[in-house]
Amino acid sequence: MVSRVRTVAFQGIEAVPVDVQVMVAPGKVGMQIVGLPDKAVAESRERVQAALHASGLSMPAKKVTINLAPADLPKEGSHYDLPIALGLMAALGALPGDALAAYVVLGELSLDGTISAVAGALPAAIGANAEGKGLICPAASGPEAAWAGADIDILAPRSLIAIANHFRGTQVLSRPEPGIRAAARDLPDLADIKGQESAKRALEVAAAGGHNLLMVGPPGAGKSMLAARLPSILPPLSPKELLEVSMIASIAGELAEGKLTDRRPFRAPHHSASMAAMVGGGLKARPGEVSLAHHGVLFLDELPEFTPQVLDSLRQPLETGECMIARANHRITYPARIQLVAAMNPCRCGMAGEPGYRCLRGTRCQSDYQARISGPLLDRIDLRIEVPAVSASDLIRGSRSEASADVALRVARARTIQRERLERHGVTGATTNAQCAAGLIEDIAAPDAAGLSLLRDASEKLGFSARAYHRVLKVARTLADLDGSETVGRIHLAEAISYRMSAERMAQAA
Repeated sequence: MVSRVRTVAFQGIEAVPVDVQVMVAPGKVGMQIVGLPDKAVAESRERVQAALHASGLSMPAKKVTINLAPADLPKEGSHYDLPIALGLMAALGALPGDALAAYVVLGELSLDGTISAVAGALPAAIGANAEGKGLICPAASGPEAAWAGADIDILAPRSLIAIANHFRGTQVLSRPEPGIRAAARDLPDLADIKGQESAKRALEVAAAGGHNLLMVGPPGAGKSMLAARLPSILPPLSPKELLEVSMIASIAGELAEGKLTDRRPFRAPHHSASMAAMVGGGLKARPGEVSLAHHGVLFLDELPEFTPQVLDSLRQPLETGECMIARANHRITYPARIQLVAAMNPCRCGMAGEPGYRCLRGTRCQSDYQARISGPLLDRIDLRIEVPAVSASDLIRGSRSEASADVALRVARARTIQRERLERHGVTGATTNAQCAAGLIEDIAAPDAAGLSLLRDASEKLGFSARAYHRVLKVARTLADLDGSETVGRIHLAEAISYRMSAERMAQAA
């Protein structure tokens, strides 16, 4: 007789059904796992045997064969422990096999029979719900899985004994409640920054339209402080965005205690990050920093210190909102709709252009340093601003700047205008001006006569590419939304072009 338990394998954020087939038959005593298991799955044999022994169930003196079907799909991870153990218990008569047929199972076993948390409980629960099945997962993963829907039957036992007692009717496992992480109350506030009014304005524009931003200035000017305060003015995640972000974090094993939060991701990798760490990859093709920042902010400090190959790998995610990882035996696509915020010094010594400072290497110091960033990557950055050193008068002045809460209200109002406009045009998958297609932005950001004349002159003199032209329109549309204006005027285009002018000069240096 063969007992069957349903589990899943993960391909990106998708949960692919896998059947765990267990057969106990006469033959050489031992347990064999087949179906392309990796090392973690093969080692589950020892964990399962020890957990069953600790739970008071002895292994039969027979041949045990476990097949993970489909047999040509690679199986990775420790979450196959629990379905293998329950399949064995069903084959030995310790559990009713027909009860297990209504569930998808995943979990890692400890040697004492307790069940440990695993990554991917939320995608597994969504996949089980799509099949019309319930989910059996570790207790620590229950609050995460409960977000898949109020109708899905979820069992979150702490041990093998607990789930055996539940099916025997001697113990009832209650459904876990969705876990919510408390909102952060100590986010850095814009009011802490003295001076830098033009940089704060650019930060507000970037937050309102979801635009990419590059800040260039000497050390200590406040570039990192400004970037760290961007999350405090961004609106919370919508329910759909929350689900997408949480599924990626679940696959990466970064949902603390299975609790979800509507705070947008803010990822700030070190400049020594490899390409696999940035865009994803490795032995199991895990999501990288770009995907973990989905619907949030990817902050790259000291931008030219990243290797050119890593920086250029960002081109596709910035353009398509996806990160495709291709390997010889499989191909995985992770969502990666990010807002890129970067900071850099103007040159290697960091003081180029500062009053009273003369670099010994001259202009070559600045041009060589900025040339580490390719022109095509710069072309995808909407806003490029100079962040000068803060003066002593700004530091001594005691008055506080505008708080993040006030700026966040204007940002939320502008985003609401954008979302409603896009809904009227029947656009799905885009919520901000930065995500608009080129054809659509030409329609919704059509400038008036004076603005069109200015845009034409600027495009000819500065040599805008087609992408740069449309990104100027997107920024101008955001500026008009902040002003509550239906029409994109000359003043909006003038400010949008000013954010682009230094970027064009920098692209020429690169």
